Amino acid sequence: MSNFLGSHAINMDAKGRLAIPARVREELADTCDGRIVLTANADEERCLLLYPEPEWEELQPKIQALPNMNKAVRRLQRLLLGQATRLELDSNGRILVPPPLRNYARLEKKLMLIGQGKKFELWSEERWFAWLDESTDDEEMPAEMEALSL
Repeated sequence: MSNFLGSHAINMDAKGRLAIPARVREELADTCDGRIVLTANADEERCLLLYPEPEWEELQPKIQALPNMNKAVRRLQRLLLGQATRLELDSNGRILVPPPLRNYARLEKKLMLIGQGKKFELWSEERWFAWLDESTDDEEMPAEMEALSL
């Protein structure tokens, strides 16, 4: 089971290549031999989701099984499945982010790789820090969160 945590500032070159940090690379090597799936986040935040291949293989059938007569489900399927790209870390621990995904997430040189337990999010550094600065006063807290003690 994956346990991806932490934030990592990374750079992407002009060709769309980025080096996965060494510590993360080791975890990915152990979890999935460096085979990952990169896709668009269907949430309102325009970032990318990076799944170890085994995690994606569990998630994909669940997404496909959703009732696609629902507009929200079709959007989710089009983004997650339609943008999904299988990648493998090269010998230097790099991946090439495809142009459609770079454009979707508005990725430029400076990026943030954010651990989310079973996956990572890949953000533009500028958008990540803007998101951190946003107020959450208007968001309703789910009951599950109210019961959580940190």
